[in-house]
Amino acid sequence: METIQIQYLNDEITRLDYIDGKSDWIDLRSAEDVELKQGEFRLIHLGVAMKLPDGYEAHIVPRSSTFKNFGIIQTNHCGIIDCSYCGPNDWWRMPVYAVRDTKISKNDRICQFRIMKNQPSIVFEEGRLSGDDRGGFGSTGKA
Repeated sequence: METIQIQYLNDEITRLDYIDGKSDWIDLRSAEDVELKQGEFRLIHLGVAMKLPDGYEAHIVPRSSTFKNFGIIQTNHCGIIDCSYCGPNDWWRMPVYAVRDTKISKNDRICQFRIMKNQPSIVFEEGRLSGDDRGGFGSTGKA
């Protein structure tokens, strides 16, 4: 089991924890009350900074209900935080774009993260591929 140092913005931020038995992803919450008008962009403060173990990174994505509940999309689709982003002012944030007017309250769950090992070092070897041809991108049909 890995230990991760965490700094919370203040005592009002709900502490991180697993959702028992449902997933190995951990929910992140807005650390502030946010009002957005349709078409606005904002970096929403998530109220945490962490020191990840060497060789690991965090992947941050919206929760499945985020768009339905708040009408926002994460503009980078998947945020990656590497282990070097670990200073006392390296707060985690979620870049969002509002597709409708919306309000997000402090401690609303808006995204989730998991810790992943960094990709191993790889070498590209050029040549013709010999696997079965599946028909190219988008070839699996509509059903």
